[in-house]
Amino acid sequence: MLFKQQVWLRQKLLVLGSLAVGSLLYLVARVGSLDRLQPICPIEGRFGARGQAEFPLRALQFKRGLLHEFRKGNVSKEQVRLYDLVQQLPKAIIIGVRKGGTRALLEMLNLHPAVVKASQEIHFFDNDENYAKGIEWYRKKMPFSYPQQITIEKSPAYFITEEVPERIYKMNSSIKLLIIVREPTTRAISDYTQVLEGKERKNKTYYKFEKLAIDPNTCEVNTKYKAVRTSIYTKHLERWLKYFPIEQFHIVDGDRLITEPLPELQLVEKFLNLPPRISQYNLYFNVTRGFYCLRFNVIFNKCLAGSKGRIHPEVDPSVITKLRKFFHPFNQKFYQITGRTLNWP
Repeated sequence: MLFKQQVWLRQKLLVLGSLAVGSLLYLVARVGSLDRLQPICPIEGRFGARGQAEFPLRALQFKRGLLHEFRKGNVSKEQVRLYDLVQQLPKAIIIGVRKGGTRALLEMLNLHPAVVKASQEIHFFDNDENYAKGIEWYRKKMPFSYPQQITIEKSPAYFITEEVPERIYKMNSSIKLLIIVREPTTRAISDYTQVLEGKERKNKTYYKFEKLAIDPNTCEVNTKYKAVRTSIYTKHLERWLKYFPIEQFHIVDGDRLITEPLPELQLVEKFLNLPPRISQYNLYFNVTRGFYCLRFNVIFNKCLAGSKGRIHPEVDPSVITKLRKFFHPFNQKFYQITGRTLNWP
């Protein structure tokens, strides 16, 4: 009798356990599906008034797994036609600035279900060999997307390369252009740090930052040093303004994106005429890494590569002071042109 009771009890426990697991799986699926049942949000087919095209954004998000398979080349041409997927030219480009946070910005914008990112830097407009391959070659480098989504690529070298503004203008004169900047001296040191790390990996020696940034003959800032020259933002922007009105640019505060990303991303959503979808839920601070990571859903999280957030070498304070004094008038002009004042010393 006791044995039969034990068997009956085990069977009951198995049934209850199965129900518990089933309930858990249902809840996980439900979290992903509830948003898909929300009212349809407007997305623009192009950058016009809102509401010209409509698409359930969470449905786009739900289908990201399929898009990922396409990026890996695991889906047939028949399936491309079946799901109405296309490779679109970008409607927005992050044109710079190197070491300003371009990768972080791209990955964070990819949280939005209406955005699809080109994972690699294409270097189409700044590389003569690539540019000679033509616009269709460039298009084929773009990820698959749904027609209602917008594709974004980033190549920081675009901002400082002389030929790029005219080349992009010829492709699309109404394109949206994103520029993410950091305090110029900090950006220059970050630029140096990346190059230094590359040299050290190859067991090569490299000059100290102070020796590169300051001309030893004049004791003034060395404007021939690329890391310094890149940080003179206004000089590069003026070249772009020969082709595009300032209204087609949006300046992202790269320093604020590190410490307080959500407000910056909301400004970009507005600039791109996207319905607001990125929330604080999508961003969480990773204490170990020391910066924000991304949460796409209850299952998938992502942090930037370990190479991001490198520790900068110590720099002589007098050199930092000299550089900030040098950049100051250029910064003031940058604020005036863009209409955005940043908290730089």
